Amino acid sequence: MKMKWLVPLALVLLLVVSACGSKTENNTSGGNNGSTGTENSGSEAPTDSKKYKISISQIVEHPSLDATREGFLAALKDAGFVEGDNLTVDFNTAQGDQTNNGSIAQKIAGAKADLALGIATPSAQAIVQAYDKAGNKGPVLFAAVTDPLDAKLVSNLDAPGGNVTGASDTNPEAVVQLMDFIAANFPNVKNVGMVINKGETNAVVMAKNAEQALAKHNIKLVQAAVTNTSEVKQAGESLVGKVDAMFIALDNTVVAAVESLLQIAKDNDIPFFSSDRDTVEKGAFATVGFKYYDHGYQVGEMAAEILKGKNPAEMKVTVPDKLDLILNMKAAADQGITVTDQMKAGVKDPAKNIIE
Repeated sequence: MKMKWLVPLALVLLLVVSACGSKTENNTSGGNNGSTGTENSGSEAPTDSKKYKISISQIVEHPSLDATREGFLAALKDAGFVEGDNLTVDFNTAQGDQTNNGSIAQKIAGAKADLALGIATPSAQAIVQAYDKAGNKGPVLFAAVTDPLDAKLVSNLDAPGGNVTGASDTNPEAVVQLMDFIAANFPNVKNVGMVINKGETNAVVMAKNAEQALAKHNIKLVQAAVTNTSEVKQAGESLVGKVDAMFIALDNTVVAAVESLLQIAKDNDIPFFSSDRDTVEKGAFATVGFKYYDHGYQVGEMAAEILKGKNPAEMKVTVPDKLDLILNMKAAADQGITVTDQMKAGVKDPAKNIIE
């Protein structure tokens, strides 16, 4: 009698164990878990059963760079590359430390992932240098990089020609348009203060563009240099009484500590301008820019194409082309700014880009 039910019970147990064992392969922490697989992800999904690995290096965590990474992963997911399913993501942040940045790049170069992403100029530079040194010819993408040519990531924006390509987060016209906005709407501004880490290529390039644009209006750019985030507040305080407005570039060191500068602007009624939407959302008055999530999504689409077989050498470096003036009304009140109809008229999409 006992043998009659022992055999079917054993078969049931075997089926349960087999089903459980097939669900945990390649799970990683912190991933997007909205998909259960790639079979139903549509015609854009990868057609093979390969498991992919992407390594990411991000110089520091702050809203713009985080949004870039989120957009990047979202685009991959939409293309059928789902973290925790057929995709493993090795995410690393250097926390603004250049020694950590170099170590992370060396680790990524030795890991030989299917693709590497450097978020921000220092991270991208370190990865490219580490790949060259290791003889790794695997594809490398960059995002949130101001000037890929000056950073020596590529030698040609339209035809990179090697294993490196990506997207710049700066259209040179954005800085010019913002400086023109300041000159047109703030006639009492004669000196614009800028806290800057001159060790960041992206910040130096943007400072030069801002200085040239302001000079056309007989406005001076007054710089206060820093080397790390702990110096940002003191540098900002040193500008009080010397400048009539403040501006920051896509400077990772400064953006990571921007709250202290925003407080200085509020306490002293100094109009504060930034180079990214995220800082405007946090309390800067205005910028000419775009959403970093969309920027990251664009790079994620490039990554999906590469994983499906496209050669990065044939993929041109892209730049933002949908620029708009972005205003923060609460920040205006905090900084003693009277927002005029002329200012609002410069916003192409008021519903999205006038933040109440």
